[in-house]
Amino acid sequence: MSNLSAANTQALPLTNDWDDLSDTGDTRLLRSRPNWYDLVFFVLLALGAGVTLDRFSGAMDYYEQVILCCAVPVLTWMGWLWRPLRLLMIAVGLAAGLAIWLYQGDLARAETVFLLKYLFSSQSAILWMCALFVLATVCYWIGFISPTAAWLGTVLTWCAVFLGTTGMMVRWREGHLMGSDIGHIPVSNLYEVFVLFALITALFYLFYERRYNTRALGGFVLLVITSAVVFLLWYSFSRDAAQIQPLVPALKSWWMKIHVPANFIGYGTFSLAAMVAFAYLIKEHGRTRSWLKLAPLFVLGVLLCIEPMVFRTQGLSATWMLYFGFGSMIVAAILFFRRPIADRLPSLEVLDDIMYRSIAIGFAFFTVATILGALWAADAWGAYWQWDPKETWALIVWLNYAAWLHLRLMKGLRGTMAAYWALVGLLVTGFAFLGVNMFLSGLHSYGAI
Repeated sequence: MSNLSAANTQALPLTNDWDDLSDTGDTRLLRSRPNWYDLVFFVLLALGAGVTLDRFSGAMDYYEQVILCCAVPVLTWMGWLWRPLRLLMIAVGLAAGLAIWLYQGDLARAETVFLLKYLFSSQSAILWMCALFVLATVCYWIGFISPTAAWLGTVLTWCAVFLGTTGMMVRWREGHLMGSDIGHIPVSNLYEVFVLFALITALFYLFYERRYNTRALGGFVLLVITSAVVFLLWYSFSRDAAQIQPLVPALKSWWMKIHVPANFIGYGTFSLAAMVAFAYLIKEHGRTRSWLKLAPLFVLGVLLCIEPMVFRTQGLSATWMLYFGFGSMIVAAILFFRRPIADRLPSLEVLDDIMYRSIAIGFAFFTVATILGALWAADAWGAYWQWDPKETWALIVWLNYAAWLHLRLMKGLRGTMAAYWALVGLLVTGFAFLGVNMFLSGLHSYGAI
């Protein structure tokens, strides 16, 4: 087990976004001061918000307008903290703006205009996102042999995030083109939130990849994103879930616009932490010859693969049986080649630090989301808490990570125990995310599969 100071020393960022003060004997890191690029970015965001308010204010209520205005300084701040995010937001804004212009107010043009049909309509862009995430996963694993492939994995992941985010923005507009009573922010059903989950998890991974100057974790983190992609494709084609539907009455609230994104920042970072925990255990057992020591890790990996087999209507789904088979083989292959993989992974201290930071960020946002959910429940149903199954399992998830952080900060929880706990946490989070919707009826039954 390693102490926190060692983790901080091993995890110094190697990018020019930070000013290193080590020449003065101080190893702390300070963010560079805002420059004129930040000012220009702020102006661009303000202009974009102004144009949006001018053209679409009739389709926005008071709260949506306030959220839009508040987004300008928040996004400017985020772009200052992480410079690549600015380029992403500008590119998404231009691409989504082009798609909206190509529609010319007619949704039928999605089948006749080349760029809409094959690239920038919401379904096309999201399908491209899915394909690029899968290709990125393959490249990251090949990257353990060829560093060039890992670099390509990063490029493909950025492209997937760009197209997925563009698709979500265009989908928002497409809903309004279908009718004023249909358009809504695309975070209202499982199809939309799975896209959101994939994008959030990928963005946080890309941040840590740059922050710690390592691509070795890409294959691990992209596995959980690829799992989300498999579900997304299955759900789209088996249930026609990609179709935009009017909101059910309970979701017609501005609370949804802030509760759901905060919730999925939690889900995304908890999933990222679990996959980093998997990498930690591979690193730790990289040179062990005892398969008995690897048995708990293999069992957990198989459980994570078998969990989606419950996504069925009648009998066992062939899709998820194949998923279970391939997933189990991937887990076995990672364990079999653990030694060369472990040699290329970052130090245990760095992996432990990423795991801790991911859970800390996720816990903060999940706490906010839970509070917002209670306020939303009071507004919609007249009570802050009713022990609905979804609420109960959200509390279980919260208590799980609260205990993890408490033991980390108060008792110095580190190493193997922390990693296994984070990995088990993904099982708990997965059930809270999907299992409740499938097996336990309640006030959140509108989210059923």
